[in-house]
Amino acid sequence: MIVKDTHDQPIYPLLFEPIYKEKVWGGRRLESLGRKLPVGKMIGESWEIADLASTSTSGGGGDAARSVITHGPRKGQTLHDVIQECGEQLLGRLHRFAANGFPLLVKFLDANENLSVQVHPSPEYARSHPEAHLKSEAWYIVDADPGSVIYKGMKEGTNAEDFRKAIAANDEHAVLSMMATVPVKAGDCHYLPSGTCHALGAGILVAEVQTPSDTTFRVYDWGRTDRQLHVEQAMASIVFNPPNVAHHEKRSHVAGMFTTVSRLVQCEHFIIEKVRMREGYEQEIPYDQPAVWMVLEGQGVITVDKGLQTPFQRGQTLLVPAHMDKARVRLENDTVWLEVTFPQAGNQQIA
Repeated sequence: MIVKDTHDQPIYPLLFEPIYKEKVWGGRRLESLGRKLPVGKMIGESWEIADLASTSTSGGGGDAARSVITHGPRKGQTLHDVIQECGEQLLGRLHRFAANGFPLLVKFLDANENLSVQVHPSPEYARSHPEAHLKSEAWYIVDADPGSVIYKGMKEGTNAEDFRKAIAANDEHAVLSMMATVPVKAGDCHYLPSGTCHALGAGILVAEVQTPSDTTFRVYDWGRTDRQLHVEQAMASIVFNPPNVAHHEKRSHVAGMFTTVSRLVQCEHFIIEKVRMREGYEQEIPYDQPAVWMVLEGQGVITVDKGLQTPFQRGQTLLVPAHMDKARVRLENDTVWLEVTFPQAGNQQIA
């Protein structure tokens, strides 16, 4: 076997092979983004960027999940390989926060049916259970059927005893009567901090940005009987009477002649902005930290020193390194993407 030496290879924007997860609630809606899905499979999740040494059995299947590069001189390497080889160049100052791998898990979710009512470990639960990991996440609604909803947090006044009784009775009406039901449409964005009881409703395609964990406790599963529930863990994690989490995230906008940037989410773990650029626009990429681009519309190309090009288009997710030589982006159509950066690394927005 010939082993390719990649140590002298340039650093450039990385595209990865999607890691598809078949789910009982999944569908085929990712084909609308140009994806070629496994034949006959109902795909619920596409893991776009992942660097997990292990996953939970009920979530990711129990094995490691490492994204594999699909193009350029580093084709076939994993994201983990590149972090180990050239972490500072890829991650910049964020490298000191990435000892255990890339600090995000980025996905698309296709809810053909309702996802389970679930919760991820609260900070208090995670502190006393080392095997459980926080999973704070944000959902950007890419597409939604008319009348679609999400369930986001417990209604004010709901107590653990009543919620436990509703779960034990397997009473859908009672369970949902205690949760905040939020209508959604394409373009909405919602942040769900760990400890928020929630469910993604049927008929919705979302882009999900989250901390790198798949620890999930199911508390109600719409009458399905073939999947494990985790009622005790969930009840110990749910934040009852939380601050108002049912609202949409507050937005801010910065507009120029060729670019509009809308901030959708800013939390301690990540920042999500929606970037719109006009056809034909070209500029240098000024980052001093990595950025994830989830491309929603259009197409373009990023060129680095010596002419190495990374074309991108709707439905693709890129990891743009912190330090690249003479990197420039050019848009071939009006293009829109979600841009994810990191508060602790400092934020220098493309504009």
